[in-house]
Amino acid sequence: MTRGAARHAAFIDGMRLGVGPGAAAFVLALSFGAEAEARGWGFGLPVVFSALAFSGSAQFTLLTALAGGSALAAITSAVLINARYLVMSVALNENLEGGRVRRSIQALALADASFVAAHTDDGRYDAARLIGASVPQWIFWVSGTAIGALTAPSPELMHTLGLDVAFPAFFLILAIDELRRSRRAFVAALLGAGIAAALLFVTSPGYALLGATAAALIGVLPEKETA
Repeated sequence: MTRGAARHAAFIDGMRLGVGPGAAAFVLALSFGAEAEARGWGFGLPVVFSALAFSGSAQFTLLTALAGGSALAAITSAVLINARYLVMSVALNENLEGGRVRRSIQALALADASFVAAHTDDGRYDAARLIGASVPQWIFWVSGTAIGALTAPSPELMHTLGLDVAFPAFFLILAIDELRRSRRAFVAALLGAGIAAALLFVTSPGYALLGATAAALIGVLPEKETA
């Protein structure tokens, strides 16, 4: 198989892997679109925001923070909640190809589920699979935001249908799959849970979750070579 054919196959495989997370993201996007419309954002603004930002955590953080504080506080919160991508980008960097511009464009596809989908058995990350996995997720995310802003489903309806737990449940499945493949990921998960549990005694859940991401820094430690 040629290099181009291998990339194409990885891209298609990534798209297949991205459909599941995309469906879960669609449900979350419905909530974001409905909440944004209820807060006076209208239809166009949340859709454009989803198309450009493509980050549920940052978008919900900004939406919530703007309602209760200044724009500076909202932007700062959104930036901090996405700080995990700094660690993820370090792991991904050496697997990207081309010059700075091309590598920057490839990095735009970085998303939580795509990062997991791109992880190969040899510990590296497949850039083509990463991009492929992000394509359906982006489509589902933007379309879900649009439909949510148009239909504005109530939180009660989302809870009755069980849609409010679809997104976290799917990411739990992704986490379990990654933990089964990597001892380092398992240690990082335990450490993160411990940090979050400790911080909950002194701060809010949002800051506890942010502090727990520090456990991901275990990924920058050199791995022991096996004989």
